[in-house]
Amino acid sequence: MEKDPKYDLKEVKDESGNHLSPILPSETKNYLIDIDGTICDDIPNEEPERMATAALYPEALETLNKWYDEGHVITFFTSRTEEHRPVTEAWLDKHGFKYHGILFGKPRGGNYHWIDNHIVRATRYEGKFTDLVTRSAQIEVFKD
Repeated sequence: MEKDPKYDLKEVKDESGNHLSPILPSETKNYLIDIDGTICDDIPNEEPERMATAALYPEALETLNKWYDEGHVITFFTSRTEEHRPVTEAWLDKHGFKYHGILFGKPRGGNYHWIDNHIVRATRYEGKFTDLVTRSAQIEVFKD
C-alpha cells in the first residue's frame, strides 16, 4: 500500500485569483525514482520471478532514505505493471525504503522527454547514488 504523503502543498493563484495546481515549497524536492537498474538489478517485466530477489544498490537505499528524512517526496516511477505491485512493495519494505508512493506503467524504452508546466530536472543514474551537485548542461527548450 502507498504511504501517506507527509508534505504541505502551497496554494497558488493566477493574476485573476483563480486557483492553479498547488506546488511544494521551494526547498522540497519531488523525486521520481526508477526501480530496475537504478535502485536494484535491472530486471525486465518478462522475468517477474527475479523481482523478489533483485540485488539492492546500497547507496540508493542510504541516499533515498536520507532525502525522505530531510522532508523530500520520494515516489518510485517504474515500468513494472500493476501486476508487479505486491512483489515490488514487499521488496521495497524488506529493504527498508522510505517512500510516499509508487507509480506503475512508466513507458518502456528510455529516451524520455518530459514536458510539464512545472520545473523538471532530470538526473541520469550512471551506477552510483550520491548527493546531487549542480553542473551546467545543455538542454532542449521550446523555441521563443
